[in-house]
Amino acid sequence: MTIPIAVRKTAQGASFLVRVTPRASRTAIVGVTGDGKDAAVKIALRAPPLEGRANAALIDFLAELLDWPRSAITIVSGENARTKRIAVQGRDAMEVATAIAIALTQ
Repeated sequence: MTIPIAVRKTAQGASFLVRVTPRASRTAIVGVTGDGKDAAVKIALRAPPLEGRANAALIDFLAELLDWPRSAITIVSGENARTKRIAVQGRDAMEVATAIAIALTQ
């Protein structure tokens, strides 16, 4: 299985980039944008980008996707931008990459 995004190993777990599209008709992974280390998972979110609702929806979606506690997933950078760096504490980079790759094929 080829993993289309760069999931980095960190001291606490793993990190990767996402590119969000708020106010979509449904919440789902819709693809990948960019190449190599700059590749980001494209995620459509039903929530609007108001008062942190889109960020909360993103964290909820990733927690469900990765089957990991919401409290272990944080937005490290880009909180007010469409492209964000996500950190997942306590999960191996390969586990996170595999879960994302599987979701991309569904």
